[in-house]
Amino acid sequence: MPELPEVETTKTSLLPLLNEKVIRVTVHQSSLRWPIPNDVQKLIGQKLIKLSRRSKYILAEFEQDSMLWHLGMSGSFRICETTEELRKHDHLIIQFEDMELRYHDPRRFGCILWLNDQSQTKLIDTLGPEPLSDVFNADYLADKLKSKSTAIKVAIMDNHIVVGVGNIYATESLFNLGIHPAQPASSLSKVQIEKLVIEIKRILKQAIDLGGSTLRDFTNAMGENGYFQQTLLAYGRVGEMCVNCETTLENIKLGQRASAFCPQCQPLKKVKQIQRGKK
Repeated sequence: MPELPEVETTKTSLLPLLNEKVIRVTVHQSSLRWPIPNDVQKLIGQKLIKLSRRSKYILAEFEQDSMLWHLGMSGSFRICETTEELRKHDHLIIQFEDMELRYHDPRRFGCILWLNDQSQTKLIDTLGPEPLSDVFNADYLADKLKSKSTAIKVAIMDNHIVVGVGNIYATESLFNLGIHPAQPASSLSKVQIEKLVIEIKRILKQAIDLGGSTLRDFTNAMGENGYFQQTLLAYGRVGEMCVNCETTLENIKLGQRASAFCPQCQPLKKVKQIQRGKK
C-alpha cells in the first residue's frame, strides 16, 4: 500500500498539470472503493490550480470544484501522451491540453471523489496531525499515549493519533530506536517518546527525498521508482540477520500487520501491573 512518502512523491510528480485545462474525462471503470461520481464530467473546461496532500489523500483543486484522490492498495497516477496505449486497469482518464492523466488500480481500493462537506467530514476531519508538522511533537504524543495499553506500533499507525506512519516506516522507526513493536504504548518513557517523534520525522523526510519505496509496482506519475526500500533494515527482512547484532529477525502480527523486529535489539520490557483488591 502506498504510504505517506509515496503519496507525497506522487503529488509532486503531478505538478506539471497545474494550470492545465481539462479537455475530456473518460471513465472505464467507476467501481472503486466508492463509485467515481457520475458528474465527474464537470471537470471539463476547468483548470487544475492547486495540488496538496492530507494524510494519504491528494487534494486536487480545480477552478470550480475540488477532488479527493486516494491510491488505496495498488493505485497509481501516470502522466502520459494521449497516443500511449491504455493498460489494463486504467480506470479514469483526464485529458488536459498537453498531456493525459491516467488512474491505474488493479485492486480498485482507491477513491476518486468530490471534496465536499460530506467527504470532508467523513474522511478528513477525523484525521490526526501531519507527522512532519510542528503539532506532532513529544508533548502531543505523550498525551495521546499515556492511557493507551495497545502496542506502540499499532498506536503510531493510528490515523486518529498521527497520519501517514504506515507499516514500513513504523517498523523502521521502532527498529532504529530499539523499541519492541508490541511494547505497550503507555509504558514508553518521555525520552523514548521524544526520540520516536524525531525518528518518525527523520525517516519520513528521508523516504520522501528518495522518492518513496517501490516494493511491488509503485511509481510516481512520471513512471519513476522510489529508492527508500534500498535502505530498509527491518521491514521485509524476517529470517535474515540483524544488521546490528546478527540475531535472526523475527515476525509478530500486530493489528493484522506483520511486524519485523530483532528480539535482541528490541527486547519486550515487562510492565509492572497494578494489582487491584490488595492493600
